[in-house]
Amino acid sequence: MSGPLYVPVLPARPHVVGVCRRLWPDVGAASRPLWNLPPLPGTAPEMLAAEVGKYVGPVSAVSRRGGWVDAPFGEDAQAAALTEAFLSYYEFGQLRPVTGPERAEAQQRAAVETARRCLRGLGVRVQVAGEWDGRLGEDVRGLLARTGPEVSLDLLLDMGAVLDERPDAGKEALRALDALMPLAVWRSAALLGGGLPRVTGDMLVDGSCEVPRAEWRMWHEVRATGRAYAAFLGYGDYGVQPPSALAQPPAPGRKGGPPWGVLRYTTESSYLLFKTLTRGPDRTAVNRNAARRITELPEFRGAGASQGEQWLSACANGPLSTSEGVGGPTEWLRAGNLQHMTYVVRSLADG
Repeated sequence: MSGPLYVPVLPARPHVVGVCRRLWPDVGAASRPLWNLPPLPGTAPEMLAAEVGKYVGPVSAVSRRGGWVDAPFGEDAQAAALTEAFLSYYEFGQLRPVTGPERAEAQQRAAVETARRCLRGLGVRVQVAGEWDGRLGEDVRGLLARTGPEVSLDLLLDMGAVLDERPDAGKEALRALDALMPLAVWRSAALLGGGLPRVTGDMLVDGSCEVPRAEWRMWHEVRATGRAYAAFLGYGDYGVQPPSALAQPPAPGRKGGPPWGVLRYTTESSYLLFKTLTRGPDRTAVNRNAARRITELPEFRGAGASQGEQWLSACANGPLSTSEGVGGPTEWLRAGNLQHMTYVVRSLADG
C-alpha cells in the first residue's frame, strides 16, 4: 500500500486554485487534494454541467498529479447529472470519483461504474463525526461488494472537526481503521481531520489566540500504535479553514461581513490567529502589526519558506502611509493556506 504524503481537503473555490498555483513544486508534487464541490441547492439537473464546470474545471487544471473530486452536498435528484458533469474531468484529467457508505444507492452505483470506465480508481470517503459505529463498517462492506478487482480503492477516513473537545478522536480513528483496513486491498489510506474551529470575534478579543492542532495530534497517536498499516497511513486536513466552510453555498456578489478578519500561522503544535480589520481608519496599522507579530515569532520560518511567509513579510514591512499590500479576507486565507500546506508537507517529509 502506498499513497500521497498529504491529502488536503479543499473547497473547489477560486482562492484555493490560486493557492495551488503558488505552491513550491515539491509541495505540489507531494499533495493530492480531495476537492469538494460547494452545495448547489435547487439547481436543476440540466444546469449542473455549467455549474460544475465553473468550480471543477479550474481545480482539475491544477491537479495534474492527481486527487479526488467529491460532491458531498449533492442532492439525490442531482446524482446522475453530477456524475455526468464530472465524467470529462475523470476521463481527460487526473481526478478520481468519490463515494461513501452513507451516499444514496444511485450515487454509489454511478461512482463505481465511472471508476470502472475511467480506470483511475475510486475514493471511499468514510465520515466519522463522533464515535465509530460498527454498522458503518458493514455499510462499507456492502459498498465494496459493488466493485471488482479492476477498481483500485483509496480509503479516505474523514473524522470531520477534530477539536480539543474530542479528546478520544485518535481512539475512534483507530477503531475505524481496525475495522476498515481488512475489508479491501487498499491502494492508499489517509486519515483526515479539521483542527480549526470557526473563528469568532470573542476568540480574538485580545487581538490573538492559540488553537491546538488536535487533528495533527490524532494522526500521530494512530501512527504511534505500531499497527501494520500505520506506517503507510497518509495525513490529511482541511487547511486553515474549519470543515464547516465546505458547506457554504456560493453567494456571488455577496457584500458585507464583519469589520474584522484573521491572519493564521501554523506551528508544530498550534494554530496562531491574529485579528485584522477589513475597514476603518486603523486598518493599515492594525493589519501590518498583525503580520509583524507573526514575522517576529520564534517559530516564523522566514520569508523564503513559502509565498505565504513572503506575503506576510511584505505586509509587515510595508509603510503605514498606504494600505497597499495589507490584504483582505481572500489574501489572508491564501497566505494562511500557503504557509500551512508548505509546512505540513515539509513536516511529513522529515518524518
